[in-house]
Amino acid sequence: MTRKTILNDSHRALGARMVDFGGWDMPIHYGSQIEEHHQVRRDAGMFDVSHMTVVDLQGEQARPFLRRLLANSIDKLKRPGKALYTCMLNPQGGVIDDLIVYFLGGDRFRLVVNAATREKDLAWINAQAAPFGVEVAERPELSMIAVQGPAARERVLGLLDGDDAAKAGGVGKFAAVELAGTAFGDLFIARTGYTGEDGFEVVVSDAGAVALWDALLRAGVKPAGLGARDTLRLEAGMNLYGQDMDETVTPFEAALGWTVALDEGRAFNGREVLESQQRDGAPRQMIGLVMEDKGVLRHGQKVRTAHGEGEILSGTFSPTLGKAIAFARVPAGDLSSGVAVDIRGREVPVRVVKFPFVRDGKPV
Repeated sequence: MTRKTILNDSHRALGARMVDFGGWDMPIHYGSQIEEHHQVRRDAGMFDVSHMTVVDLQGEQARPFLRRLLANSIDKLKRPGKALYTCMLNPQGGVIDDLIVYFLGGDRFRLVVNAATREKDLAWINAQAAPFGVEVAERPELSMIAVQGPAARERVLGLLDGDDAAKAGGVGKFAAVELAGTAFGDLFIARTGYTGEDGFEVVVSDAGAVALWDALLRAGVKPAGLGARDTLRLEAGMNLYGQDMDETVTPFEAALGWTVALDEGRAFNGREVLESQQRDGAPRQMIGLVMEDKGVLRHGQKVRTAHGEGEILSGTFSPTLGKAIAFARVPAGDLSSGVAVDIRGREVPVRVVKFPFVRDGKPV
């Protein structure tokens, strides 16, 4: 059965086109995906991301458990509120999911994992947590609204009272603060996002989510759907689980080597495979592509290099660049001799670029 967020009626009242996304009834756009994309890049837009799964961890062994569970090092989180982007790996080094972990203080942590992987993630986390005696609690009563763009923080802070606005305004990037008793109930405000723009992801109770959404609308924050979210994150060089990586792909093959911490003495799932790939190189590499010709790069198209054939992972028309861009996974090796994409039987040359494709709203 398709699930609905607490904001479902709000989306429909705004004229959203709804689609099934990982078993959830979600807005793809509210009229124009491109306008919503530009709204986030130039001002502020908001996304209902309540389909994401919030999981709270507690227990004396929570930190040792996370040392084992995650490829990045939880010991980087020394102060309450700090956050870490990381992957959970299987024993073969494949990515079970990518997630953000927040240190709430003491022996309390919060994970935010993807919606489409909810069931397998919870099963994996619970199985891994059992030997450590860590309490794992899914929080289905919580919603999440992402407010993103150059004016996003200002719009959110404008809805908070003085002390709360000061606390939220002082949050650094990749960190969060808990606020109790606001006009919208208790809030968890994280300075994180999936668009490449500054802003907040606000975790709020279902009871307060509609009021917060409506207040943001009145403050001039326009809604944006999953379509704009996808083009924004690809321009920002951010992976989409299930398309750019999965359990057959290691972080090094997904351009996520920077999320791997091979700190001495820490055993985590898949470590041996990652050590081998760090030493000898991964067999495949993920690259960014820009096509100067007209047309769109799409998932599944074949990519040809001097070292063999790969394929397009995520591909789209970039509203900011006005060109087609893509991630591709190809055999490891030097690409200076050129790369081409097979588009309906025609080999079209493409340019290999470093990503992100867009930073601070401007082409890189």
